[in-house]
Amino acid sequence: MRRRRAGAITAISAFPVLVIALIVASALGAFSGAHSLSPLSSPPAVADYDQEQLENAASIMRAGHDLGLSARDQAIGVMTALGESSLRNIDYGDWETSGVTNPDGSRTTSIGLFQQQDAWGPRDARLDPYTAATLFYRAMIDRVPDRDALEPTIVAHRTQINQDPDHYARYWPRAVALIEALSGAESGLGS
Repeated sequence: MRRRRAGAITAISAFPVLVIALIVASALGAFSGAHSLSPLSSPPAVADYDQEQLENAASIMRAGHDLGLSARDQAIGVMTALGESSLRNIDYGDWETSGVTNPDGSRTTSIGLFQQQDAWGPRDARLDPYTAATLFYRAMIDRVPDRDALEPTIVAHRTQINQDPDHYARYWPRAVALIEALSGAESGLGS
């Protein structure tokens, strides 16, 4: 029987954090002068999430950055995905889980990080984290031109057109902490 050295075990356990750090580093020129995460440490805000969730948050941030959006807008994107799917790219929605229908009585067709229905775009686009985030941000830009003057939950509500305008408010502090942890930079957004 071969014994593993302690260093090998440490390297194996640090591997997921390293992968996440590399994904985030490539995703995030999101803030000017952003620092990358140390591959051997995991900030507390990041420790609460698994690799899939962190990669999805990084994709949301990268899409916002690529569109020239602010850290606040990126945090609104992450907040919205937290409120819709817990940053999980799920291929089913409210109809399948609880029989929820649209106001006109038709079945909902929500999928992906943002639980976007058919009108948002093709299924493959809604299930691709970067593309789904881009769809969300473009809708946000079109539907909420005064977003900087509004509470983040209202911006998300007007973009998603959901029933409860305050639904996303509880996710704001987590979204801010998450984007700051992933970028390694203070956003100035508070929480």
